Amino acid sequence: MINLDKGGRINLTKAAPTMTRARIGLAWRPNDFSSGFPYDLDVTAFVLKQDGTTGKVSMLSEQYMIFYGNLNAPDGSVIHTGDNRTGDREGDDEELLVELAKLPAMADEVSFIVTIYEAPERKQNFGQIPGCSIRIYNDETNEIIAKYDLEEDFSSETAVQFGSLYKKEGQWGFKAVGQGFNVGLAEFVTGYGGQVA
Repeated sequence: MINLDKGGRINLTKAAPTMTRARIGLAWRPNDFSSGFPYDLDVTAFVLKQDGTTGKVSMLSEQYMIFYGNLNAPDGSVIHTGDNRTGDREGDDEELLVELAKLPAMADEVSFIVTIYEAPERKQNFGQIPGCSIRIYNDETNEIIAKYDLEEDFSSETAVQFGSLYKKEGQWGFKAVGQGFNVGLAEFVTGYGGQVA
């Protein structure tokens, strides 16, 4: 297993050449700090394509936004295993399965964003939530290939991009991003070219 630092990358095609299905596990610890509401974190995977001219990334379509309200990509390439509203599960709190060979040829990236449900109304942020991490598994063997522990102090942020799977020259890699944002899920949808219902 490789422990990644923020900005670190791993070539998954070389590290796990027989892997066809990656499992992305995201974890956090429930916090004793009370804002009067439970902490309900939600993971969303955006399957993205890159404009070769501008470099801008956008969703393939809104069907490729995989979250608690849309658990499966239309081709089965990305599957969300279900919403966890407490963070008290043993091991990973939410997981997604990514069938690399099923991803459309135009897909260049799968970005993993974690948001806090109703964060502004509940006066919650990631500075109140400890123990955040993301793990990349070979789902066939259950081997952890890489792990990234978020050690940043997100004092006011309500969303974090934990990491991204990305394709470069036909090979898949993973980048530990660890970037905080003070926005909600709707802003990511519009930022990636989608429409908010």
